[in-house]
Amino acid sequence: DVSDLWAEPAIADNLASTKGAMTIDGKQWGVPYTYYQWGVYYRKDIFDELGLSEPTNWEEEKANCQKIIDSGRKCYTIGSKFLWTAGGWFDYMNMRTNGFDFHMDLLTGQASWESDEVRKTFANWRELIDMGAFIDNHASYSWQEALPFMVKGDATAYLMGNFAVAPLRDAGLTDDQLDFYQFVEINPGVELAEDAPTDTFHIPSNATNKEAAREFLRYVASADVQTWINDGKNLGQLPVNAQSSVDKDKFLEQGFEMLSTNSPGGVAQFFDRDAPAEMAKVAMEGLQEFMVKPDNLDKILKRLERARGRIYKN
Repeated sequence: DVSDLWAEPAIADNLASTKGAMTIDGKQWGVPYTYYQWGVYYRKDIFDELGLSEPTNWEEEKANCQKIIDSGRKCYTIGSKFLWTAGGWFDYMNMRTNGFDFHMDLLTGQASWESDEVRKTFANWRELIDMGAFIDNHASYSWQEALPFMVKGDATAYLMGNFAVAPLRDAGLTDDQLDFYQFVEINPGVELAEDAPTDTFHIPSNATNKEAAREFLRYVASADVQTWINDGKNLGQLPVNAQSSVDKDKFLEQGFEMLSTNSPGGVAQFFDRDAPAEMAKVAMEGLQEFMVKPDNLDKILKRLERARGRIYKN
């Protein structure tokens, strides 16, 4: 337990965005040193062609999507063959519909998959599915195999982690063609929370020199050290410390700004990190099935609720 470190301003103020992710039973158990953003990467040149601007709310998102569909394209590429990409969509739909706290309650077994809140999340998601927003046959593609739809302009956007930028650039898209926006607000009363998988340092409970270990955590949490760890020669990711500098990269800079200043709702780790492995597997199978056969929702939720009762009982 390193809650004492989180009472120090250098950590409490500058690492605040990830405090929730480091907290169990009201106590903090380590410090983060790197993370990366998720969000909507999109073809800015196609948006410009269609006269679209970055949406900020759900109605604007759907209006943009309809114009994209009317132009003969799909709104979103996705490859759900390996399930976790559908988990990313659910994370955002649920956090934007019901908020970070409910989302974490659901993934830790404290909320029901058959609740009205969860049904509202799926109702919102289904609006896009019924529009035909997603590419066809996405369950047969990996996330990498879904990239060409965006590269060729058959789909205009990808909800994905920042690791998608390198292969999109390698495929020939320029930074003038590519841009990024934060997943839009759905429920105006819900603070924006983000998926930002985070890597962390901890002190083993049987460590023999816990004071020196605390000094190391202070060191690795500091702004200049996090700048160095995450620069392009090392990790090429984002520092968590809000006072750190970010490598000169368009998407890293946008992600750092979003996570440091515009994620008041909290930072989630991602569906299959926040839920136990067994629950994550059965749930993401259900999410993929919903994307393909949304009429199966009642059966899917019943199955997931049964799994919740079994997996979390201990």
